Amino acid sequence: MSLYLRLFWEFFKTGLFAIGGGMATLPFLKDIGQSTGWYTQSDLMNMLAVSESTPGPIGINMATYVGFTAGSAYGTLGGILGAIVATVGEITPSIIVILIIAAMLKKFRDSKLVNNAFYGLRPASTGLIGAACISVVLQVLLCIQTASADGALLTRFSWSGAISWQGILLAAVLLVLTNWVKPTKKLHPIVFIGVAAVAGIVFRFAGV
Repeated sequence: MSLYLRLFWEFFKTGLFAIGGGMATLPFLKDIGQSTGWYTQSDLMNMLAVSESTPGPIGINMATYVGFTAGSAYGTLGGILGAIVATVGEITPSIIVILIIAAMLKKFRDSKLVNNAFYGLRPASTGLIGAACISVVLQVLLCIQTASADGALLTRFSWSGAISWQGILLAAVLLVLTNWVKPTKKLHPIVFIGVAAVAGIVFRFAGV
């Protein structure tokens, strides 16, 4: 029971502060992985890739995945229960906040204090997303773990093999195709996500 209560609580906190969308939850998800040991940062990056290439936000996808894997210690039914509990924990804060805002919006729609409060949330959300982006770049492109148990910013870093030239090359190609090549810059993002996924699979199985 303690496992399921913790699953609910950890992802409840993530859902409660998920202001700004799925990317803003990455710092919270990283903290859960560090404090619980339920998954590694590599697992989180893999789930981010899955979430960006399939329907569903990173927070809910991660909650369902982690709930199932953690609960599987008690069998398949335990994994299913864990997935449900963690997912419910992730979405419950949003439901509560939406109900409260819906009840109060009409009354405080023109309130200067409320408008200022929402305006103040923008830089906080931007900061969370920026921190998440930096973390992804450091780990995926430069192979740097950005957190550790002792709180060090850069741990066990070595220039030998530190640069992921495959990731940098793929990022550069996508940057060019989406911004400066006219025939491709107007294509739907799902096309580039699919191409990147195929490239990653090819790199992996080719041992590149």
